[in-house]
Amino acid sequence: MNKIVKYILIALLVVLVVLQFFQPDLNQYDQIPSTDITKVETIPADVSKILTESCYDCHSNNTNYPWYNRISPVSLYLDSHVKDGKRHLNFSEWTSYSADKKAHKVEEIAETVADGEMPLTSYTFIHSDAKLSESEKEILLNWAKNYQP
Repeated sequence: MNKIVKYILIALLVVLVVLQFFQPDLNQYDQIPSTDITKVETIPADVSKILTESCYDCHSNNTNYPWYNRISPVSLYLDSHVKDGKRHLNFSEWTSYSADKKAHKVEEIAETVADGEMPLTSYTFIHSDAKLSESEKEILLNWAKNYQP
């Protein structure tokens, strides 16, 4: 192995070790806030279960992190992914949305579920329990169709 490749590999190793000391804040809380959709809306139990299992890790203020989350750069990627998901929809901050915005968010849920865009394939690849069955999709779509803010 020539010297340049060796130095590059050592430099990469040093960067990876240093990155371990810089971890993003975790997106977690001890209890469900009073602003959460499940606290302010009447949601059927089956819909609530689906949202919690398939959506909340990226679309709430409470992420259940996998063991590998404390390893950089994975932790940085997951943090960015969760922040992006919450930017689009945050079930924990449901009361901050106007009635029109709530209705629009529910329409978007139905659209992305019907189109198979959510949950993301990159997420369900590792979290297979989050993958929606056809009956779960139907449950969410029916709930969304009948949603009244």
